[in-house]
Amino acid sequence: MSTMDAASCATLLPALTATAVRTALLVRGLAGKGDVHRKPDGSPVTEADLAAEAAIRKDLARLAPALPFVSEEQAEDEAPRIGARDGSYALVDPLDGTREFIAGYDEYAINIAIMTDGRPILGIVAAPALGLVWRGIVGRGAERITFAADGEMSPPQPIHSRKPASGDLVVVVSRSHLDARTRAYIAELPQARMMASGSAIKFGRVAEGAADLYPRLAPVRDWDAAAGHALVEAAGGRVVTPQGQPLRYGTTERVIDGFIASGDRAEPPANLPA
Repeated sequence: MSTMDAASCATLLPALTATAVRTALLVRGLAGKGDVHRKPDGSPVTEADLAAEAAIRKDLARLAPALPFVSEEQAEDEAPRIGARDGSYALVDPLDGTREFIAGYDEYAINIAIMTDGRPILGIVAAPALGLVWRGIVGRGAERITFAADGEMSPPQPIHSRKPASGDLVVVVSRSHLDARTRAYIAELPQARMMASGSAIKFGRVAEGAADLYPRLAPVRDWDAAAGHALVEAAGGRVVTPQGQPLRYGTTERVIDGFIASGDRAEPPANLPA
């Protein structure tokens, strides 16, 4: 199996960023077009999901042919054989926030992560409708880039997560998946102010210091969290289980039992509801 470290990820990052931007423009061009189908679990899938996955897979096969590829739509057809201890692999959500995409919101994203030894070490989150890319490599920092309709990108701007200001805790939450347990957790946080958003854009807001905390206390698929996880850690934050333990990626079901992403490396608030 191929194994990638931070140095090899840094070499690949510019080309993967270009892939994310090209795919973002492809997805943006498909907004409002094509049919919506339902997967066996009832979740929606669109032409844009499938086109984005094909584009990213093609580029990764050219850029890193030895790197195995795991993605959301692929996993619907066949169970990925790559496990947590099988070296490195690419983990992709070609269209995160499909419900927001269908509804006409701007809050959908493309997530690309590189996993090594069961942990995300590179993360790219592109927001097609916003013209934004957040990217980072754990241990090497994080950046934000804007891009135009012709694909031209701005120079990368370094970003860093923040410690909460006294008396003002900004908590970013899911617009479509805010569960009761997460609501109860936030209700116990002193002076918390909620900011609703869709998709992995929430990780970008924590990484750039626009939000302090992103709790998700319900199960979520690996590809929904991995790129954002790497991004937040690269920006100086922390992503752990609701109990404060390391996240476990690469299970047979590709599911993690929730997380808390914090801009502060210190322990996140731990007043979890039963």
